[in-house]
Amino acid sequence: METVGAYEAKTHLPKLLERVIKGERITITKHGVPVAVLQPPSPLKKTDPRKVITELRKFRDKHTLKGLSIRDMIEEGRR
Repeated sequence: METVGAYEAKTHLPKLLERVIKGERITITKHGVPVAVLQPPSPLKKTDPRKVITELRKFRDKHTLKGLSIRDMIEEGRR
């Protein structure tokens, strides 16, 4: 992992980002002290759609509008 000073990182950020896109990790330092790490993002975890739907249904069962209609809420927001 390469180390780059904060001033250099600011000056050459587009080039550093291109390197990060290719998989490199770059530590940014300020006065020799590491303050940040540029690295590619972690792979996104995909959630099973059935699990999401189940969780939404559980949420819906616990949270009701208590007799309010969507129209009532829209009108209340206009006041």
